[in-house]
Amino acid sequence: MSRRYECIVCGRVFPEGQGIVITRAGVTLAFHSKACLAKFFRLMVERLPEKEFKRVAKELIDEYKKMRARQAKSKII
Repeated sequence: MSRRYECIVCGRVFPEGQGIVITRAGVTLAFHSKACLAKFFRLMVERLPEKEFKRVAKELIDEYKKMRARQAKSKII
């Protein structure tokens, strides 16, 4: 018997292996679809303190730039 989750946005119940389940800092976030995940995180980002959001966003932007640069170098033949 597989574990079942309830989407925190729309309330749909879905089995383990479907949907998106994120566990961090003792909190489990379960979303039945990427649309529900996007709704939740859009609202979460709006409510984060601006200073914290700015710091994390800059870190992630830099991280993705570095990853893209590494990928571009590996594609050059």
